[in-house]
Amino acid sequence: MKNNTVDVPAATDIFSPDFMISNVGTPFAIGLAVGYFAKKMFFMSLFLCGAAIVLLFVGEHFGITKVSDINLQQAAESATDAVKQSGDFLMKRLSSITSKGVSATGGFLVGLKLG
Repeated sequence: MKNNTVDVPAATDIFSPDFMISNVGTPFAIGLAVGYFAKKMFFMSLFLCGAAIVLLFVGEHFGITKVSDINLQQAAESATDAVKQSGDFLMKRLSSITSKGVSATGGFLVGLKLG
């Protein structure tokens, strides 16, 4: 018969540098990097999509193309749904890095704020 015991760190071990770096510091840094990158890429994609829409409007002004307002709104809704799904995916993935997921998720939110 196996003895199913779990090693629980003592109170002094919780505040040791090794424990803090591996369970708090590293996941926070990973979340920070992912959040910062996600926000920068979001702004870059907004810039590029805005530029594409302006080019469509200019093409419509000169009679090169026709822009449908309904199709433009549907494309914006599709893009918004994609952003929501990727944000949910990142939060879910980061929360699985540590047992509680608080450190990586907190780092992600700080990265979003800094980015």
